[in-house]
Amino acid sequence: MQHAVGAPLPPPHRPGQDPATPWSPTANHQGHPAAPHPGAPGATPAGHPGASHPVPPPVPQAPHPGHAPASPPAPMAPPAPSAPPGAVPPPAPGFAGGPGQPPASPPQHTGVPRDTTGHVQLPPGGPVTMPSPPPAAGPPDVTTTTLAVLLIGPAGAGKTSVAKYWADHRRVPTAHISLDDVREWVRSGFADPQSGWNDNSEAQYRLARRTCGFAARNFLANGISCILDDAVFPDRPVVGLGGWKRHVGPGLLPVVLLPGLEIVLERNAKRSGNRRLTDEEVARIHGRMAGWYGSGLPIIDNSQLDVPATARVLDEVLARSIASPPKW
Repeated sequence: MQHAVGAPLPPPHRPGQDPATPWSPTANHQGHPAAPHPGAPGATPAGHPGASHPVPPPVPQAPHPGHAPASPPAPMAPPAPSAPPGAVPPPAPGFAGGPGQPPASPPQHTGVPRDTTGHVQLPPGGPVTMPSPPPAAGPPDVTTTTLAVLLIGPAGAGKTSVAKYWADHRRVPTAHISLDDVREWVRSGFADPQSGWNDNSEAQYRLARRTCGFAARNFLANGISCILDDAVFPDRPVVGLGGWKRHVGPGLLPVVLLPGLEIVLERNAKRSGNRRLTDEEVARIHGRMAGWYGSGLPIIDNSQLDVPATARVLDEVLARSIASPPKW
């Protein structure tokens, strides 16, 4: 009769055992005694009431003449008690979390906080202070300094184009934040100033400035420079320049971009949508911007300058502002 899953393997050689001693599966295969051959002494006929009882181990035979006596058979391990249906098997040795044992602790990863879930802890954004000039003589290298710049100018002065170019060509990470872009985040219910300046447009304007200020402070707190652009009027210091100073910090460097009226009108004519103003409105805004002359803020007349040239002049103006901060 063949074994159901193949003949059992012989046990490893034990000290004191003669290697020539024949191996008996019935004496060494623990927990699975071999069934005696039908008709052998002690065999239980099939269908007998006692056929389901364990068969006693066979009587060891006398050793063959000329061979050492075989070692006594190893004791058979008692069969494990069967668990009742639906019972949960006990945990394996060394497994934590079983009944009466403490819960298993999460795996430890060296160098990684246990509460890390992909969130990067950022430093809080505080008021921006004025960057310190280098101790060495000469203007500082503004291309490698973390700065907060406010580019002021009328519609059509080229603020957005210059700010984007300046941010794109910096040697350190730099962000561009446009007030008009943030104002237009409001879709339904947008209060367009071209339809008339009222309480709603004023409230959305202030909300957009505060949002830009928070964003700039967060960028700067994490080592990313910022340049913001806005049409700030000199005759409204509390709402205009004073508001930016409150939201960003005293380290904000304002620079006025003010080309001639004819240049502003020409550039405004190339605009579309709600960014394009009437010639009368452009002329009125340009006239109010003339009040920045004599204010102490640096002014760049980019009437004859393209965008890259204006960005280079902006770096020169910022270097002087760091060495000698303007009074505003």
